[in-house]
Amino acid sequence: MSNWIGDTFTSDVGWTHLERLVDIGNRMAGSPGEREAMEATRDALESVGARNAHIDSFDIQGWERGDSAIFAHNTTQDCIALPRSPSATVTGELVDLGYGLPEDFDRDLSGKVVVVSSTVPDHYDRFIHRREKYYYAAEAGAEAFVFANHVPGQLPPTGSVGTAEAPIGDIPAVGVSKEVGARLGRRFEGEEVTVEVTCETPATDSGNVHAELGPDTDDEVLVTSHLDAHDIAEGAMDNGAGTAMVVELARALAAREDELETRVRFVCFGSEEVGLVGSEHEATRLGDDRANVKAIVNNDGVVAGRTLKLHTHGFDELEATVQTVEDRFDHDISTIPEQLPHSDHWPFVAYGVPAFMVGSERKGRGRGWGHTHADTIEKLESRTLREQAILLTELTVELAREDRKIPHADPDDIAAALEDEDQAEGMKVTGDWPF
Repeated sequence: MSNWIGDTFTSDVGWTHLERLVDIGNRMAGSPGEREAMEATRDALESVGARNAHIDSFDIQGWERGDSAIFAHNTTQDCIALPRSPSATVTGELVDLGYGLPEDFDRDLSGKVVVVSSTVPDHYDRFIHRREKYYYAAEAGAEAFVFANHVPGQLPPTGSVGTAEAPIGDIPAVGVSKEVGARLGRRFEGEEVTVEVTCETPATDSGNVHAELGPDTDDEVLVTSHLDAHDIAEGAMDNGAGTAMVVELARALAAREDELETRVRFVCFGSEEVGLVGSEHEATRLGDDRANVKAIVNNDGVVAGRTLKLHTHGFDELEATVQTVEDRFDHDISTIPEQLPHSDHWPFVAYGVPAFMVGSERKGRGRGWGHTHADTIEKLESRTLREQAILLTELTVELAREDRKIPHADPDDIAAALEDEDQAEGMKVTGDWPF
């Protein structure tokens, strides 16, 4: 055991790939940069010994950023368009709805430009996703949606709108910094403001990168991440680090391939940031063969904090597998049993496939530097990638054991869990309710 641990702790393969990804620049879904990231990741997986490395391409609705602004009296307030906002110029009375909780939208917002925070109060029992707030505003008749960061530092947040059925949103949407959001509410509440968004929405393509290790079994363990990132930043935390982790795990597992009792398939998804398009494509492609997916290790948010945090979606055997690894290495790993319907594991979990959403513990609520210009590589540490890779390599080997039985769930039970956790209402508003 010690040889692979030492090799992983001194490996620079994952970190080097992270540097490769962030140096591409724009990895927006459907962009040339995303395609470059696909090709680089395919080549990296092949170079560490994974077999059958290839790209599975698919068509998507593209979105290319133009200019955006908020005009208030004789001022121009800085903002950035939210991906998949429509191109439009609208004018309306500014209304600051604070946190933008569901009850805050229980009013007629016709003709209004709505400002909401990117967070919720500490006492609130669940996080309200950006898209949920957006569709509450649209359904209440708002003319435009302004999403204000709760993290200081002049950092406007990004994040997509739209649904699978209607990829381009209903009303123009922009992100503003905490400081601009506060200024808008203080100076222009009740006054007319104009929100302007220009963008292009071409048809384009994206793709998923695949490779594999281990025996040719019917069952398989998926180790996944997403390749794309928002065009305003390097996308180091979200999610260059996740894809770098997949490459590092492939390197470590190639050295332990004779221990794998179930096939391990690596899938780095495209177009996650615009609605889990790549993972939905793969789940649909598999169809009934989803039953052969034994478990998923989805890396999205790793390395940002030192301690791994794994959502287990109520699968007891996943919890037990983590406990085995935690005890073996005498190393803390945080687990959360609740559902997390916001990354590439979800199109599989919704059908009852056991899956980990692998992130890391961080202070505060929300994304922190994520989805802003500040998502950059110098905020991460190579030692954290290496330490977490050791734990996740062992976790994957454990999941692949033939005697490690992980029952699938009935989708009705997943739906019931979402209802119990008060997440169902928001998913129905955003068009994400698959049941």
